[in-house]
Amino acid sequence: QVQLVESGGGLVQAGVSLRVSCVATGSILIINTMGWYRQAPGKQRELVAAITRGDNKNYADSVKGRFTISRDNAKNTVYLQMNSLKSEDTAVYFCNADILVAGAGYQGCWGQGTQVTVSS
Repeated sequence: QVQLVESGGGLVQAGVSLRVSCVATGSILIINTMGWYRQAPGKQRELVAAITRGDNKNYADSVKGRFTISRDNAKNTVYLQMNSLKSEDTAVYFCNADILVAGAGYQGCWGQGTQVTVSS
């Protein structure tokens, strides 16, 4: 079994920075792409940023220049540094990872989500 656990969300004012983290634990052999998604009330879940094992990154247009995704392969951890936060960034942020699980093949795994609320 594999678990993804996010941390670092909270209530902040517009314009400040926040970093969320996600660590994967369990019977992990390889983690390929890791990413952050978000879902605001009444809206569909959307991709925020993703990073491959080779460190290639892509971002949603709405966060380019403000958010930075990074990962530590030794710690099975992915980070999302969020700067210049706006009220429209308010959402539940979910971690996602494509993981080769021992005895189970590749699985797409999700965390439980962490709430980020930006007050204007």
